[in-house]
Amino acid sequence: MPRVLNYRVIIEQDEDGIYVASVPSLQGCYTEGNTFEEALKNIEDVLKLHIKARKERGLPLDDSKTEFVGVKDISLNYGPPANS
Repeated sequence: MPRVLNYRVIIEQDEDGIYVASVPSLQGCYTEGNTFEEALKNIEDVLKLHIKARKERGLPLDDSKTEFVGVKDISLNYGPPANS
């Protein structure tokens, strides 16, 4: 029976509309795509290559034991008030 590995993938859309996918627990594991679906497919391919390379080098399959706890948008006042 194959081993199942679970990774959290973060997908964001940049200012040019490109979707950027990353795996926070694997340093340097990221890719992009023109659509959400393309970015998701690309990150799966990158994950497979990343895991294969880590196995070949005898490295652990996870860089981090951190746990995702959430995402929060924060608004900051920046600079002087608008009427100054």
